[in-house]
Amino acid sequence: MTLTTSSTGEFTGRSSADGDHVTDVYRYAARKGAIEAIEVAAADLGIGAAEVREAVRHLVESRLLRLDHGLGERYVPVDPELAAASLVSTVEREIYRRRELIDQIRARIGLFGGEGDGSDRTTVEYLAGTMEVRGFLKTASDACRDEVLVLQAGGVVEDLSETYIALVARGVTVRVICQHRNRADVPTRMRMKRLADAGAAVYTVSHVPRSAIVFDRSLVVLFGVEDAEANVARVHNQGIAQFFLDLFNHLWEMATPLEGIDFGYAGVADDLQQSIAALMAKGYTDEVVARKLGMSVRSCRRHIATMMRDLDATSRFQAGVQAARTFLRTG
Repeated sequence: MTLTTSSTGEFTGRSSADGDHVTDVYRYAARKGAIEAIEVAAADLGIGAAEVREAVRHLVESRLLRLDHGLGERYVPVDPELAAASLVSTVEREIYRRRELIDQIRARIGLFGGEGDGSDRTTVEYLAGTMEVRGFLKTASDACRDEVLVLQAGGVVEDLSETYIALVARGVTVRVICQHRNRADVPTRMRMKRLADAGAAVYTVSHVPRSAIVFDRSLVVLFGVEDAEANVARVHNQGIAQFFLDLFNHLWEMATPLEGIDFGYAGVADDLQQSIAALMAKGYTDEVVARKLGMSVRSCRRHIATMMRDLDATSRFQAGVQAARTFLRTG
């Protein structure tokens, strides 16, 4: 039995006598590094060219061979794990596309139920696992038409830069709020620059409470707080969506635009020190302050030392209180 996918992404099975040829042709391609010509492969394997061509067709459908465009009929082998991941991703996107369609049908039918029929009931779906989460996010992005708002807390969200860039290219407005600490991390800063160069609006604040994405002001995706396995909660509820829209707009008003992606905390030092001072005044330890602001303890202590020196304070708590009062007077 050979598994392939149809044009709709569904698996189809095939049982035939030439199943052994498929395996032999793939192993031949893997051994040679590529199938340079069907006739040459047929001669080397001692089977007919028609059988080799049929085997190649099934291997291409199964993503185990790919045509090397521009070089005639040259086929390059693909790692089986990558081929399997590609097939699974295709099927998962189709599953979530159909789920979205089911939700739309239910919503339309609910319009005929009158008031008090539960049409405002919250729909929550929990998804776990990297492949499942990626499949859902791809489907939600494909369905998005107008706007994507991103709250990036860091540490629990995989890099979705390419997804956001593809949305911008389609004319979708993309606004991202992430934490100031991203300015000091070179790889993250470069991804932010690519996003900004592509047309996304990227701002930073001292602290983002939770990672979330709002698609078209209606679908909310909440990312899990655990670092272990990718997991999200998919929420369809206008009241919850409005809460996140209000939260996003509130943070956006306080956030600082990247403006050239300066290295480190240039341009946001005052805002960052204000947040540190407020947490210090509450008696939090350096470790807790650093964790709440998503920065390293070393960087946090450097900012605290600067504040204590500027304020001529003799203790962390005194520095925190004095700094907080200073920011309140000047804010």
